[in-house]
Amino acid sequence: MSGGLVALLDDVAAIAKLAAASVDDIGAAAAKAGSKAVGVVVDDTAVTPRYVTGFTPDRELPIIWRIARGSLRNKVVFILPAALLLSQFLPAAITPILMLGGAYLCYEGAEKVYEALSGNKKGHHGEEPAAVTGQAREEQMVAGAIRTDFILSAEIMAISLAEVADQTFWLRAVTLLVVALLITALVYGVVGLIVKMDDFGLRLANRESGVSRSVGRGLVRGMPKILSALSVIGTAAMLWVGGHILLVGLEEFGLGAPLHAVHDLAVAAGHAVPFAEGAAEWLVETLGSGLLGLLVGGLIVGVMHLLPRRKVPAH
Repeated sequence: MSGGLVALLDDVAAIAKLAAASVDDIGAAAAKAGSKAVGVVVDDTAVTPRYVTGFTPDRELPIIWRIARGSLRNKVVFILPAALLLSQFLPAAITPILMLGGAYLCYEGAEKVYEALSGNKKGHHGEEPAAVTGQAREEQMVAGAIRTDFILSAEIMAISLAEVADQTFWLRAVTLLVVALLITALVYGVVGLIVKMDDFGLRLANRESGVSRSVGRGLVRGMPKILSALSVIGTAAMLWVGGHILLVGLEEFGLGAPLHAVHDLAVAAGHAVPFAEGAAEWLVETLGSGLLGLLVGGLIVGVMHLLPRRKVPAH
């Protein structure tokens, strides 16, 4: 009896160790996959606050919650199954699809640069806030935010899938699910904090304490600058990530010269600055990817601006 019990305990211990290893594998894979999607995550965080602009403070968090639910539905119900089926039955299509997503990131980043330089700002993805009010406006803005999120979520999941494409089916599935949950919570948690930060600042500004009033006024004045900085960082990250995706994809198709050139420049920069070799290599590789992203994105922006635009009917 005792021997059987010891054997059973050994089996349980072995299963526990296997489960712990699997959790570690999933955590590591999710961290690796999510980190490569940083450009899209920052862009998503920078874009969403515009969808709650103009609403009363009591509706801001409920609207963000509705958008977050729609974002999670996009990732889990639609994108994740499609990504898993693709990776299981047509893995050769992952690289071309990922490169299309990378080109789209380059276009998005270059379009933002064009808007900043030309002063011709039409809103993210060409959308303008609707000229409607009340519940109808809320429904319209939530629907628009979820549509925009679908594009960004597809990019996040495609980038994440590429990082775990060589893993087992179930590890890919659980990793993508973890990425979907964590990134959605991160993005919309940060968005909620950003949106409510000015309200918190106003409360502090109305207190009797001089320190509280100073902090409150600083928060109110600083939020527009924070949003602007976040937008700039998001643009740079999109160009960098998009350009890097294209470089790696080209190498997989036998065109490795651009990636090797960037790598060689990075190594040379690292040797030139031995006291900060790692930082110098990372900076040069990032700049190289970003410049390629800006070049490719600029070409797409030029083509898009040459095409005739469809007129949006007035509501």
